[in-house]
Amino acid sequence: MPRWEPNAVGRLHDAAIELFTEQGYDQTTVAQIAERAGLTERTFFNHFANKRDVLFGRTSELHKQVVAREVAACPAGTPPLQTVLHGLQAAGDEVLEELRIPAARRREIVDATPELREREEAKRAALTAAIAAALRERGLDGDAALLTAGTGLLIQQTAEQRWVQPSEKRPLRELLAEALSSLRTVLGTAAG
Repeated sequence: MPRWEPNAVGRLHDAAIELFTEQGYDQTTVAQIAERAGLTERTFFNHFANKRDVLFGRTSELHKQVVAREVAACPAGTPPLQTVLHGLQAAGDEVLEELRIPAARRREIVDATPELREREEAKRAALTAAIAAALRERGLDGDAALLTAGTGLLIQQTAEQRWVQPSEKRPLRELLAEALSSLRTVLGTAAG
């Protein structure tokens, strides 16, 4: 095998998704993922600590960074929930939109595997904490920051559930705005 292969991370991710779908998460090994991607196990471990990280690794961290960056950069005076929506939309555009097709398959794999569901919850908690920290940096008190961040994650989960449906063609950005609008209707307010 060549010493360097382009897009190793993407190839490993795609191979893992294929294998997890075909034979299940627990029955898939790192060796099988590397082989399917046309890479070595060593290359796999250069990018991921374990097979779970191939689903949660770099994309999750990048998503969190983009959301926090955009929350911090939102103009002063923007209502907190609108600020969070702005961050989530930017991350959707920058990180997630190109992953729409594998996201649906990834969702099925995570839902079917208790270990992965726990990791997904930890990922959400880390994103909530990052958003809350960015909101506190903007001057929001701790409780309000945590509530707003948690609400933002609920908006994201709602939007993503629609986004991964095969019949849904609208971008995540639009579905996030729609989820916020639905929340406002439920609350009976125009809360920002």
